[in-house]
Amino acid sequence: MYFEFLEGRFPAKEKSPFCLFHGGMMGVEQRKGMGLWAAISIGVGGMVGAGIFSILGAASAIAGNALYVSFFIAGLVALLNAYSYAKLGVKYPTAGGPVEFLIRGFGNTILSGGLNILLWVGYIFALALYARAFGGYAVTFLPANSSSSWIGILGTGIVLLFVLLEFIGARAVAAFESVNEFIKITILTLFAVIGYFSIKPQLLSLTRWPGTSHILFGAALIFIAYEGFGLITNAAEDMRTPHKTLPKALYLSIAIVILLYVSVSMNVVGHLSVAQIVKAQDYALAQAAVPFLGRVGFVVIVITALLSTASAINATLYGGSNVSYMIARDGELPKVFERTVFREAKEGMLITAALVIVFLNTLPLDRIALLGSGAFLLIYGSVNVAHLKLYKETKAKPLLIWTAILGDLASFVVLTIYSLQKAPVTLWVLVGVVAFSFTLEWGYRTITRRDLKIRWVRRKN
Repeated sequence: MYFEFLEGRFPAKEKSPFCLFHGGMMGVEQRKGMGLWAAISIGVGGMVGAGIFSILGAASAIAGNALYVSFFIAGLVALLNAYSYAKLGVKYPTAGGPVEFLIRGFGNTILSGGLNILLWVGYIFALALYARAFGGYAVTFLPANSSSSWIGILGTGIVLLFVLLEFIGARAVAAFESVNEFIKITILTLFAVIGYFSIKPQLLSLTRWPGTSHILFGAALIFIAYEGFGLITNAAEDMRTPHKTLPKALYLSIAIVILLYVSVSMNVVGHLSVAQIVKAQDYALAQAAVPFLGRVGFVVIVITALLSTASAINATLYGGSNVSYMIARDGELPKVFERTVFREAKEGMLITAALVIVFLNTLPLDRIALLGSGAFLLIYGSVNVAHLKLYKETKAKPLLIWTAILGDLASFVVLTIYSLQKAPVTLWVLVGVVAFSFTLEWGYRTITRRDLKIRWVRRKN
């Protein structure tokens, strides 16, 4: 879920490889020059972040050896949502992305404002998920009898470390991002390819599949691992030909990630029994590497997971969560995307970090994933509803928009049913979060008279 404003750490003239890989929104020299592959890299980087490392173990406990089917279904839901993002992004090419779409569809209302706050809270859940996953993998380097409380301690430590680095403006953190992106994609690809040759067919037998409901429950939980594709729309105004590049980048990036996720998850359930996966739930992907790569493979995957989760925490803490906070506070995005601008919202970073620490230390990983997936399903569904009000402008087909809405609604209903059965308290937390988002928007709007403003400027494609 990388909201790519990290590139503000580099002056435009430097043209760092990190910026080129992400096709970031830089200065005049790089604006309006983003090509297809740069756009695809934003989507792939946003999805294949910490998601696969953090959610895999929890999803396996639900979907069993049909885990890869759940990943495929969740990917299809993401593809359905990509249609609205493609149409809206082409019509309104802006760095505001989904926030812009919501304001366009619902206007300057408590509904659009409350949804933006919900988006901010969704980023908080994602950060807690990443931090919890970091702690789960990091604890494998401690003695075997170490207390499970170390997961929360290590997760809290990495969040506080990045808060400190953000305040002192450490450029070295950004420098490692470009290398990290290449490392994680390469390692996961090699894991999928090498592992394919030693898969145990009996572990993939259809007779071992759980019930259909469990597969659907797993898919709903997994949705959070795909939500990052929407970040491509935030770079639409930097594309040479957004009407051609944006749709292709959205669909291709999701297709690539579906293939990678399905391959990786098939390798996990093809090398470990469900019982073994559940036992190693906090570091399941690393444990799955042991049968064909040994201890070395375990360590390599753990290090990759630590780099990926740390990177995701850094990017989301600085980018997505802080930007959403600034919109909620000021009603609009800053006109110039520079690090010095975003550091003006220091209180947003501190509030975000404090809430992240609370969630990661009070909720298990699967509960955090439930909250995150639920929040993002509501956001993506709302974007589709907003699109229904704009489809004549975007020249979209209402049937496809309705299909996406039904996909989001069905996923949310499945998630709700699972929560009622397994985690009713978590469901009430989600209800409370949604109520809090709209109440806060109403109260803040009443006190400050703050309005939400669109930022899009018409341009020729």
